[in-house]
Amino acid sequence: MEKRRLGSTDIDISVVGLGTVKFGRNQGVKYPAAFDLPSDEQCRQLLNLAKAIGINFLDTAPAYGSSETRLGQFLKGQRHDWVISTKVGESFENGESQFNFSVDAIIASVNDSLRRLNTDYLDVVLVHSNGDDVALIEAGVFEPLMQLKSQGKIRAFGMSTKTIAGGKLAVDLSDVVMVSFNPTYTDERDVIVHAHEKQKGVLIKKALASGHLVETVSPIDALRLVLAEPGVTSAVVGTLNPQHLLENTCF
Repeated sequence: MEKRRLGSTDIDISVVGLGTVKFGRNQGVKYPAAFDLPSDEQCRQLLNLAKAIGINFLDTAPAYGSSETRLGQFLKGQRHDWVISTKVGESFENGESQFNFSVDAIIASVNDSLRRLNTDYLDVVLVHSNGDDVALIEAGVFEPLMQLKSQGKIRAFGMSTKTIAGGKLAVDLSDVVMVSFNPTYTDERDVIVHAHEKQKGVLIKKALASGHLVETVSPIDALRLVLAEPGVTSAVVGTLNPQHLLENTCF
């Protein structure tokens, strides 16, 4: 599978990344159908398949329930085979999301992720925005991440944004931005264009509209369209179905 450089960093990632929210959380999610959390064996098989077809990029977060802890178990002995992106700012406890963007909370979150993932560094850390992108950035949410980067605990940082203004500001002040983009939603293309001009990394969420794409657009065609957009580094897709993963990566 093709790999692309993540903006101006020295990180190369597969053009399709595996999202792991379904590894650890099935409450309060917006997928078309309910699902059970996968067994350890199902997770291992999916990760092995992802690796075999050339995927090296995994997207997780504290807000994804037990996802980080499970990945930490499954990736023992193969940490350097993967590029891992996680997040700060949002956690999921007792069936509810909690947000905390204080300096202490961000530093604690990164340290907790390092422990759960059984690693001494994180490749990418994104601020898990609550929607107030600009206000969060102006309040200094990137400052502790800069500090952690200088300490070698993270390699790159940015934000998973929800607004165009916030996306552009994140591009200006960080290494990478994650935006929503798919054939039925192109509002955030301006952020991608801006990132391309600034040579910053662009990760795509909801490339398949969380499973809600209209029937006239196949998943593989949707991914081709997204990855053909100048500036896009990688599209994150989440699935527990090995066949779907194979079908969606046959470019």
